[in-house]
Formats: sequence, structure tokens, C-alpha cells
Amino acid sequence: MKFLKNVKKLKGDASSRIFYRKKENKNSSIIIYSYKDKRSNLLNYDAISKILLKNQILAPVLLSKNYKKNFIEIQDFGNQTIFDILKKKKINKIRVFKQIIDLLKNLQSIKQKKIVNFNNKEYIIPTYSIKILEKEARLFSDWYIEKKIKKLNKEKFKKTYYKVIKNLIKKLNLKNDTFVHRDFHVSNLMMVKNEIAVIDSQDALIGNKAYDLASLIDDVRFKTSKKFKNEIFNYYLKNQKFFNKNSFKSDFDIISVLRNLKIIGIFTRLASRDNKKKYLKLIPYAWSLIKLRSQNKNNFKDLNDLLKVLKYKNK
Repeated sequence: MKFLKNVKKLKGDASSRIFYRKKENKNSSIIIYSYKDKRSNLLNYDAISKILLKNQILAPVLLSKNYKKNFIEIQDFGNQTIFDILKKKKINKIRVFKQIIDLLKNLQSIKQKKIVNFNNKEYIIPTYSIKILEKEARLFSDWYIEKKIKKLNKEKFKKTYYKVIKNLIKKLNLKNDTFVHRDFHVSNLMMVKNEIAVIDSQDALIGNKAYDLASLIDDVRFKTSKKFKNEIFNYYLKNQKFFNKNSFKSDFDIISVLRNLKIIGIFTRLASRDNKKKYLKLIPYAWSLIKLRSQNKNNFKDLNDLLKVLKYKNK
């Protein structure tokens, strides 16, 4: 970034954004540069962060912006994500995850849906519609299936897959009435002075209460045992009132499966289109999570029958 001084490029993520650390004397900040999808990556990012901050949830404060030049400057929370903390041998992972669940409950209590962004326009958090869910699920067929199935059977598979996914989405029980971060996992949480901060929140929607929990517990980047997953799930259920636990568990399983199908599609796209091949190694664990959550025959028989043609499933 030639127009900015004292900046150092940082390690990027799976998005098209570029991150820099700016240092002046003893102060530092983070520059987010985004020439692509800058409305989401800059405007929406700040709008959601403002909503989080107004609801006493730690998120980066906007320090400056230059929308024409495609960047914003935000508060620097350092380099230590919760993912980094959990990799330490002596850390009590259960305790950390319970702290995250407490944060999630606060996130889900947010009722505010609109705010004025830094361009002085009202931003309203969109709803996690059926159309969005279907579009995300198609990433699996558009990218992974394109690579894994011969031309002759491809269209037949896709046609059946779209039908199966639509029927699966229809089985969701809960209303779209909850703040959903949409990428709520330990790599998007940071420890700042013993408090957990939330980053990467630009894609937040109003959706299903089970979504962020599924994103956290069935995080493809961070492997945990079935026993661990169950303990965190049950901790979340404690003190939850006014909803049917069986319906919630059913939604949790469906959302986890849909999310991991989407992730397999995204990771395949990153490798094929963007030459970011490091994410391919995570696909086998995504398959194992799909297998774990698709045990209910009433919900997943059609999907499991369809996926049997993919010998890759159990890899």
C-alpha cells in the first residue's frame, strides 16, 4: 500500500481481503484492504462491529476509513486467536469453550438489527433466507462435484442433490430470529486482556439459533472428540428456556451438515480458482463431521443414499 507509511503485510485468510499492521511510535492498528466485495468487507464489517460494541461485546473500533481507496483502519487486537491459545498443551479446553458459549449467549441476545454505517446510510442485517441456504449448499455441487464426478453423471447428481437439499432445509424447525455471526469459530475469536473479542463479522445475518453453535462445535479447523462436542452442546442447553431441545438438536445436525457441505465446496474453489491449496487437507474432517451429524434416518436418508456414490466420503 504505497499511499500508507509504516505498514507490514500480515498473513491472510480464505477471503480476498489483505491485512496490514500499521505502526506509529508505540501505537499499532490494522488496515483491511479490499478491492473486491468492499461493501461487505469494509462497510458491513464496521456496521456489525458497531452493533456488537453497542451490545457490550468486544469488537474492533473503526479508527479511520478511505472507502474510495478501498480500506479501513481498525483497532489492533494483536495476533493471539483463541485457536492459537487452544493449541497450547496445558490449556483447559473445556473451560475456554464454556467461556465462548457464554459469549455466544450474549451474541444471541442482540435484538438490534439496524445501524448507520460510516457512509451515513442505514444498514439492516439481512435474514438468513432459504434462498441463501440453498445458494450456499450449491457451492458443494458447483465446485466439489464438478471435480469429482464424470460428465455423464454430473447433471443427474446435481438435480437430485438440489431436491434433497431443499427437502432438508424444509425440515428446519426454528425461526430466523437470532443474531448469527455466521463464521463463529475459534479462529475468529481473540483474547484481549482476558476478554474474548469477535472479528470477521461482516457476513452476520438474522437466522437460526443453532447455526453459530454448529459452527463452533463442528469447526473443521479444530478437531475435538465426540465426548468434548457433547459436553459443550449440553453446556449450551443449560438455562436455555422456551424451546424444544429435540427440535433444536435436529436443526443443529441439519445446519452442521449443510455448513460442512458448503465448506467442502469453498475449499475446493479456493484450491481450483485461487490456488489456495492448503485448505484441501481439511476436507476429510469435514466429511467425518457430515457422517457424525447425518445419523438420523428421518432427516438424512436421501442425502446419505445420494452421497454413497462418492467414495471420497469416508476419506
